[in-house]
Amino acid sequence: MTGTSPSQAAASHRPWPMCRFCCGIALDMGSARTRAWIAGEGVVVDVPTVTCSGTGTVSPIQRGTIIDIPGCARMLRRLLRHRLPRFTRPVVIVAAPVLDGLAYRTRARAAVDVLRPRSVLTVPSARAIALAVGADLSRPLMVVDIGAHLTEVVLLCDGAITDARRTALGTGDLDETATPEQIAEAVASMLTAMLRQDRTSLTVDALHRGVLLAGGGALRPELTCHLTGRLHVPLRVVPAPHTAAVRGAAELLQAAHTHPSTRRPAEDRHPG
Repeated sequence: MTGTSPSQAAASHRPWPMCRFCCGIALDMGSARTRAWIAGEGVVVDVPTVTCSGTGTVSPIQRGTIIDIPGCARMLRRLLRHRLPRFTRPVVIVAAPVLDGLAYRTRARAAVDVLRPRSVLTVPSARAIALAVGADLSRPLMVVDIGAHLTEVVLLCDGAITDARRTALGTGDLDETATPEQIAEAVASMLTAMLRQDRTSLTVDALHRGVLLAGGGALRPELTCHLTGRLHVPLRVVPAPHTAAVRGAAELLQAAHTHPSTRRPAEDRHPG
């Protein structure tokens, strides 16, 4: 590609799935479920996040943290290697928990290396969720993402993370160590803390606009009912909330496909 301008590179790169030289994968690796989107096919993987060990099946990801990089790599190889065209090096974008930062991205990239990626990018899951529903990112937006073992509350302004909180509670804890009321109270407490510490009007503006609710928790009527009663602000459940993060990552992936930076050897990149 030496001597080729960005516009020429984009023009020579055919849209997915017609490009013969590369493919793209969007990943959302959660504590309970792993979801993958492949260019031209859509969401092709939605399975429990487990891998095999000498003692049986174990989860390589717990409470949003990758604790077993080799196990995570084995899982990705088993789920995806046979789905990739031969002799291709995919562009991979991973939806990552907002507050795990560099640690999660570093471990995710190490696990994804098993797919021989040409480029690896990460995107905060809250931003991916907003992109999946075409939200107006020019205005403050509050995203609540309730997963199986982790809940994040994130304030986005101009698409960037302005404030974020998390609790190690989720739908997997219901009927065991937590109730819907406790999760709703935890979300309300995080929002209250954000309001108290925000010396601008951004948090207030986002709450007046309404909370965007995603993750598997958005599929639990008892949970959304308690959230509605506790928050006293509009609550907007995104369509197919459990796959919103991987679909939003796919939106970014398709834009990244023709970007010149994705033609360089794989390295960790973070588009926001």
